[in-house]
Amino acid sequence: MATPHISAEPHEFSGVCLLPGDPLRARYVAEQFLDDAALVTSVRNMEGYTGTYQGRRVSVMGSGMGMPSILIYATELIRQYGVTTLIRIGSCGGLHPDLLIRDIVIASGASTDSNANRLRFGGFDFAAIADFGLTRTLVEVAEEREVPVKVGNVLSSDQFYHPQPELFEVARRMGVLAVEMEAAGLYAVAAEHGVRAAAILTVSDIMGSDEAMPAEDRQTSLDKMITIALESAIRSEGRTSA
Repeated sequence: MATPHISAEPHEFSGVCLLPGDPLRARYVAEQFLDDAALVTSVRNMEGYTGTYQGRRVSVMGSGMGMPSILIYATELIRQYGVTTLIRIGSCGGLHPDLLIRDIVIASGASTDSNANRLRFGGFDFAAIADFGLTRTLVEVAEEREVPVKVGNVLSSDQFYHPQPELFEVARRMGVLAVEMEAAGLYAVAAEHGVRAAAILTVSDIMGSDEAMPAEDRQTSLDKMITIALESAIRSEGRTSA
């Protein structure tokens, strides 16, 4: 049954779905990585595809920018389409002094300046953490491919042009690796529904500097991250979180 934001039939999504923010990145993943990929939804041009990777059925769908957007799509994918493993594949702004453009971050946890999770947690702070088993698999696959990654906390911000930029310096001092806009919301909605979520991110810019990846590269030059996410998705299906 279609939802207000997804027009696919109930069987057209896999139980495993990658979630790039940009729908054009979803199209790129489908065209370059999946076999027999089919467009299953494109409401508001937010494209979603299902195909196979190494013989296993996998979906990929754009989630839009920010927590309000990813919360809509993740909730509908979980409730109406039975998706139980969600992996955000996105970009982030590097905070850690050792991070460079195109480095990869795996978000084991996500702090936030948003009120979205407090609203679902009775007004209190919710520790938005990734599924351990899924995160462990992401790290294992990266190690096997000899791709260096940093694993730790990120900051999911509601603000792209932040009115309090000093927050980023506080986050840096507290060991936060990078800034992005979706992971904390994804982790909370996954926890609410008892499913698994993780996020793997490529550094697209360095906070507080002019260093940045060209916009077109954000759609097409993130192959290492995408491959790690796809291999982890199909490998983790038979694992538990313990």
